Amino acid sequence: MASKGKAFLTLTIIAVVVFALIYFGINLTSNLGKSQTQISSEDANKRLEKLYKDIRVTSAEAIKGQIDLDPVSVGDSLPDISKFPISVNNTTDSFVEIFSSTEKSGTGADGWLNEVAEDFNSANVTVNGKAVSVKIRNIASGTATDYIRSGKYIPDAFTPSNELWGEMVKAQGIKTQLISDRLAGNVAGIVSSKAKYDELVDKYGALNVKTITEAIADNELSMGYTDPFASSTGINFLVTALKTFDSSNLLGDKAVQGFEKFQANVPFTASTTLQMREAANTGMLDAFVLEYQIYANSQDLKGGYVFTPFGVRHDSPLYALGDLPQEKMEIIKRFAEFTQQDKYQSLAKKKGFNGLDDYRAELDVVDGNTLSAAQKLWKEKKDGNKPIAAVFVADVSGSMAGEPLNRLKESLLTGQKYLGRNNSIGFVSYSDDVTINLPIGKYDTNHQSMFVGAINSLQASGGTATFDGIVVAVKMLQDELAANPDVKPLIFVLSDGETNEGHSLKDIRGLIETYKIPIYTIGYNANIKALESISSINEAASINADTDDVVYKISNLLNVQM
Repeated sequence: MASKGKAFLTLTIIAVVVFALIYFGINLTSNLGKSQTQISSEDANKRLEKLYKDIRVTSAEAIKGQIDLDPVSVGDSLPDISKFPISVNNTTDSFVEIFSSTEKSGTGADGWLNEVAEDFNSANVTVNGKAVSVKIRNIASGTATDYIRSGKYIPDAFTPSNELWGEMVKAQGIKTQLISDRLAGNVAGIVSSKAKYDELVDKYGALNVKTITEAIADNELSMGYTDPFASSTGINFLVTALKTFDSSNLLGDKAVQGFEKFQANVPFTASTTLQMREAANTGMLDAFVLEYQIYANSQDLKGGYVFTPFGVRHDSPLYALGDLPQEKMEIIKRFAEFTQQDKYQSLAKKKGFNGLDDYRAELDVVDGNTLSAAQKLWKEKKDGNKPIAAVFVADVSGSMAGEPLNRLKESLLTGQKYLGRNNSIGFVSYSDDVTINLPIGKYDTNHQSMFVGAINSLQASGGTATFDGIVVAVKMLQDELAANPDVKPLIFVLSDGETNEGHSLKDIRGLIETYKIPIYTIGYNANIKALESISSINEAASINADTDDVVYKISNLLNVQM
């Protein structure tokens, strides 16, 4: 009997072991070929429900606010011009102020024009017997154009990255005189991984904007480009792409249809070049747009990437603006001549300019009205037939009291004009707990009024449960996606970045990665590193918007993303 019992026990153990091996084998093989994210997505909804139940969530009564139906005024959102630094000061009473694009009026490799200007100011140049000098203001081409076109601030001269901005200024009715079509040579281009470059050349025979737009339209290439309202390379790429669809009419039906098909497969439009570069570093993109001067100074791109130029050249033209006295006109001309000395052109080459002088523009001059219409077309068609559902998450903790909350309200009230009637918007605020101020709904006039009312009703007090607010926004968007699977979800977090209540980033990081919802963060006197860590999860932008320019920055962000 003992031997039989022992045998039975042995068989039982073997059966259990065999069952266990079969069970774990089935589970192991069922997960073969799945990424960790794919595996975790299977329980993402359960995790979201659990996190959500841990949060005290209340719903606020809808309050309608007075909406402003006047068109967006860019000039109203622009900060005082002093926000943008003087990179070279004038040294005499007789001088001209020049707006300069940032790739040549910054520091280090980006400081070529500053070095030339400093030498000019030391060279005892005279006009009409008086010593003269120049003042250089470091300001991005698109932003500079906004100041000039709005009339908020018009300098004596303007040297953007390319001629497209000059055409837009001219179309606004501002007197614009081209003094020099080139201060230093540069081009825009598409930077593609060498492997993808070889693959496309094998298939199409060459790599250019035409073949790239075809590859993107056929979903064979993942490429990002920058905001055509703010970026010189972005506006250049937009009009070059439109030309490939219809060279005779950039805004005709054929061009629009081609653009819609192409844009439907563009995964990423960056607000800034930095944001795009960071996305490229994650391996998310096969290609992206960049100026050659930046490419030439980026050692990490030289080995594994290929630069293919496109569109108009970026030769930093120099324009005189307005009805200037003869003396100022002469200073601008003398400065333009000064930059062309061999000494300074050699310096430009050392800093990455003058590198692709053989490239000839493949795009004729586009008039400013057409460029403005192309920007409007991009805004209308960039998301194709896929509307956006966005939830705004506002920090109303005690640390936001006073000026930060006032600026948050001001920036949202100005920025909400860019949200678009085809999109759906929700609004959440948080301190110790989370309040749903406005459920997600179509952004018609009625919903806009309630959005404005929710913003105006915000008051600051209590702790800061940032990640609880994000969890509630994610839950709202997942519910919206269940009802409308075609929407594109986005989250905008407006905060000072200091979290001291509720869940942590560690608690929700996996959830954010699984759902792949971009979270754009806007900091108000903020711990910007904390906000950057949230945005970096899904390659969204993080804006350090201080009290001077937050209104303008958030308006630009919403214009691009919404």
